[in-house]
Parts: sequence; C-alpha cells; structure tokens
Amino acid sequence: MANKEKINIGIIGLGVVGSGTVRTLTRNAEQIHSKIGAEFVIKRIAVRDLKKAREIDLPPSIVTDQVFDVTDDPEIDIVCELMGGVEPAHQYVKRALENGKSIVTANKEMMAKAGNDLLHLAESKKLDFLFEGSVGGGIPIIQPLKQALAGNQFSEVMGIVNGTTNYILTKMANEGADYADVLAEAQERGYAEPDPTNDVEGFDAQYKIAILASIAFNSRIDITKISVEGITRLTKRDFEMAKILGHVIKLVGIGQETADGIRVRVHPALLASGHPLASVNDVYNGIFVRGNAVGDAMFYGRGAGSDPTGSAVVGDLIEIARNMRMDATGRLGCTCFYEKPMLAMDTLKTKYYVRLSAWDRPKVLASVASVFGDFDVSIESVEQRTHHDEAEIVLMTHRTIERNLISALDILGRLSFVSSINNWIRVEE
Repeated sequence: MANKEKINIGIIGLGVVGSGTVRTLTRNAEQIHSKIGAEFVIKRIAVRDLKKAREIDLPPSIVTDQVFDVTDDPEIDIVCELMGGVEPAHQYVKRALENGKSIVTANKEMMAKAGNDLLHLAESKKLDFLFEGSVGGGIPIIQPLKQALAGNQFSEVMGIVNGTTNYILTKMANEGADYADVLAEAQERGYAEPDPTNDVEGFDAQYKIAILASIAFNSRIDITKISVEGITRLTKRDFEMAKILGHVIKLVGIGQETADGIRVRVHPALLASGHPLASVNDVYNGIFVRGNAVGDAMFYGRGAGSDPTGSAVVGDLIEIARNMRMDATGRLGCTCFYEKPMLAMDTLKTKYYVRLSAWDRPKVLASVASVFGDFDVSIESVEQRTHHDEAEIVLMTHRTIERNLISALDILGRLSFVSSINNWIRVEE
C-alpha cells in the first residue's frame, strides 16, 4: 500500500463526534494530505435516520442506513466507529476487522468492556486499532502513554475526565449553588444529557479511568471491580467547608499500582488548592500521571465536544494512514500484557473529610474522638460551628484505612448525641 494515493474511510455514526470528524477532515484536507502524502476520501457514512436534518452538507450517495455498507465494502480501508454503546457497535467493529479494515473509535464504554478482545483480533490480523478519542476528548493521552512515555513504569494515573460533572462542581464551588439548580442549568446549556445518570453517577468516568489504567499499568482492568461513586450527595455546605480548609472538591478517576496490585476508583475528592488538578474547571479535563522516569506530567484541555473529539479521531486516522503507506499496520497492538490483581476499596489508605451534626454539650467532641480512636482513626484537625443546641463538627483525619473509618462512622451514627453523619469524602494529596 506504499503507493496508495487515496485512503477510503467509512464512518458509523454522524452524531456529535462523527460531525466533528467530518468537519475536521473537510476543512483541513490540504494540510492532512501534506502530512500523509495521500488523500482521505469519505466513501460511506452509516446513520440511523436518513431523514434527520444535519448541519453538515453531504452528498446523498455516501449516506446509508445500512451499517454493513460500511463494514463490508471492499474499497474501504479504515472504519471509524462513532456511534457509542457496547452493542451493536462491538459486533460492527468485529465484522469490520474480520473484513480486513483498520479501526478508529471514540467509544469509551465499548473499549472499557470489550476492547481487549477487539485489540487482540486486530493484532492477529496485523491491523491498526486506535482509540485516542475515547478518553479526554481532544487531549492527547493514550498515544503519549503508549509511545512517548512507554519507557516509564507508572505508579499513578489520576484525572478529571468528565466535563459535565466538572462544570456542575465548579458552579457549586464558585457560586454557592445547589446541585439540582446547577444540573438543570447544565442540561439547559447542553452540557448534561436529559438523563444525566451516566455522568453524575460516575459511570462515564469509570469507563475512561479503566482505559487509562489498563494502558498505564499494562494490565486488563475488570470494570466491575472499580469502585464508583457519583456527585449526587455533595451539598453546597461541603463546598463551603472545603474552601475554609483550603481545598476544592472534584470528581476524580484514580488508578494506582502498588506491590500488592492495582486499585482503580471514581469518587468525589478534596484536593488541596495547590494540587495540579485543583484549577481544572468548567467543562475542561485534566489528566495527571506519575512515572518513574518522567516524574509528574499533566495533560489539560477540552475533554469533550464535537471538534475536540473529532480532532483526536482524525489524529488516529493520520497515524493509520502513515502506517498503511509504510506497510506497517498492526505494529502497536494491545499493551495489556498482564492480569494484575485488583485491590478492594476498603483497604485504601488515605485522609478523610467528615462532617457530622451532634449535640452541643460538654465531652461530645471527646466522645467522637474516642470512637475514632477505637478504630485507629487519628484526627488531624477539627472545625466546629454551633447553631442553637446543635454543633456541626468537621474533621480531617490523618491517613487511615477506609474500612476503619467506615466502622467508626457506623458506630457514631448509632449514638444518641450524634444527630447525623452528613457526609464523608476522601482527601487526595
């Protein structure tokens, strides 16, 4: 294929990402041609509804509602799967691979749940399978981890990888707004879906951190073993107290490797105001990695959207085109060489923020501290606010094992002088 002057592309899905991909390919066609020495031709686009009005003007002859017109066309070299979801996308991609086509996808859920098998199929057929757009939108992170930073052994990958929740949390922090009000505004502005469950309950971030952890630690990641907690129990009071304590609250995905195994988790966290991710606001994403050679590195940018994600897809297309012209497709396959053990969440050791309400009486605070002490939970600092006969007590603990904290909170919640355990949040340093 070294002399191939035209490289035919088939696209499955013309939604947000598909539209951005077509737009980028069209408006940057001249520069792209210079970079690969060949012309990209969009030969076929499969859509769900042929009658749907679209902002992109396309020749009717290339648009079809039959996906197999893309996967089975012998003239198509690369298939872009941009429809999302696991099925039927997984079966379409598998069929395209079996028909000898390299793949580009931005499908985070499919990659997190079924990507390993597809990558191995591509490798067996010496085809490229790239998925930069599946994490971080337009932020380059997957290729850097696999190539530029491949000489590192990583101990941690941590990111704000969901723009919807980051927008909501930024507004709650800066404006003192309630969760429900900010969510409604995010939906009105198109930052949140009508059903926001996938974002606000942390599932979107779960898929993305699974992908990042699998690459960083060269291991298969079972997403059912990822602890996931969303943002719905956060209140504006938590943001007020976090600010007083010199912290911000972010929804983070974290993967860490120790000598005992890998722990992968998604949850709100208090970050010190000087943390690299603390200033990542609104719909932006930030991904922080720690390698034994490079040290700490930070990737920042627009984590979603039509053009940013389309930019990542086109970058993958260019990479494959270059490989095709050098007869070198399939040179970088699946990097999950191991199946390392995944650690349970209750063995996590970190600091914690705890906010509870109790009677405003002598010895109450001492009794609370005594219960924590019974479970080896050491208190670092205490903030107390009193209203009438009730005290709000906000504690920051030293590093402790999570199951010990949960056991202590269980006991405290049963005591007569404790009105409620209002919230507890992990603290990341």
